[in-house]
Amino acid sequence: MTLDEHRYALTVRWTGNLGEGTASYRGYSRDHDVEIPGLPVLHGSADPTFHGDRQRYNPEQLLLAALSQCHMLSFLHVAVKHGVVVTAYEDQAAGLMRTNRDGSGQFESVTLKPLVTTAGPVAAGLLEELHAEANKVCFIARSVNFPVLHEPAAAVGPQAG
Repeated sequence: MTLDEHRYALTVRWTGNLGEGTASYRGYSRDHDVEIPGLPVLHGSADPTFHGDRQRYNPEQLLLAALSQCHMLSFLHVAVKHGVVVTAYEDQAAGLMRTNRDGSGQFESVTLKPLVTTAGPVAAGLLEELHAEANKVCFIARSVNFPVLHEPAAAVGPQAG
């Protein structure tokens, strides 16, 4: 492996065999665990629409979370590069997924709605430029085949200290 390669590994373990495996569509649970050494187990399931457990994370939520997290981390990085001091960041992300008649489906878009608080005033348009730059370097956004849109907002807060 070279310095420009990063490999990730985890185990997804189905825990939903209710005794008869997949003998029928409604006869098994969609529950599963995502296991990464050294981290708490992430309990997953399908979206409740697809017979999943609403008390567990579903893959669609985790994809949305990955995009939001990646954009935030990329934004914080480019903010530092441009001398912008961010004191708070919160994103109200939303995704649109469509299902098809054949049972397949896909995300149509994701809209990130980050509210960025800075220590002091920032030049007009700079935060929008930083969001655009963050989108260009976000590994996850660069990997999906649907648009990742942004509706950013900004606030000026007290100096970090």
